[in-house]
Amino acid sequence: MKVILTEKVPTLGNIGEIVNVSAGHARNYLVPNGFAMVADEGNKRLLAAQQKSLGKKIQAQRDAANETKKKIEGLVIELIKKVGASGKLFGTVTNAELSKELENRGLTVERRLIHLDAPIKGLGTFTAKAKIFQDIEATFKVKVAIDPKQAEELKLAQEEALKAAEARKKAAADAKAAGESATPAAEMTEEQRLKMEVDKLLRS
Repeated sequence: MKVILTEKVPTLGNIGEIVNVSAGHARNYLVPNGFAMVADEGNKRLLAAQQKSLGKKIQAQRDAANETKKKIEGLVIELIKKVGASGKLFGTVTNAELSKELENRGLTVERRLIHLDAPIKGLGTFTAKAKIFQDIEATFKVKVAIDPKQAEELKLAQEEALKAAEARKKAAADAKAAGESATPAAEMTEEQRLKMEVDKLLRS
């Protein structure tokens, strides 16, 4: 069923747009609540007659969208996350999470209107886009950093691993040195035994 939106409906579109919806959604929600009217010929003519006032309403929303864009553009959202042994996050940064972060800053952008070039699964800085109104978009950054407590734990674990590696290296070097010093002694003992055998033969 086609309806003409008389208010901006986030999941459908902006004022004045003609969209397809289910008949039940139109009759039970959109039309009774003043969000839309049936797109019949009479309402289309009415819409044409109301274009001037509707245009002012759209312009007001566009102006508000531009103000929101100024606040989002260049924004850096920092997220603290835990990572696995491979350096990847436990889970993925979602559009819903970014939408919530923007909301915490007083900026309302639906999660479906936030776009990432690729899913965020690791540490680093990433670019995201938010569609605010029709052709108005804002670009912001998402910086994903490791949890400080986990970073300290990993640092300590790395230091312990290095100490253990050094200890193993030293033990191996000591064992090698001990083996090398023991070898000549064993050879001298063998030489002494042979000399004794020769002396015995000469005396016989």
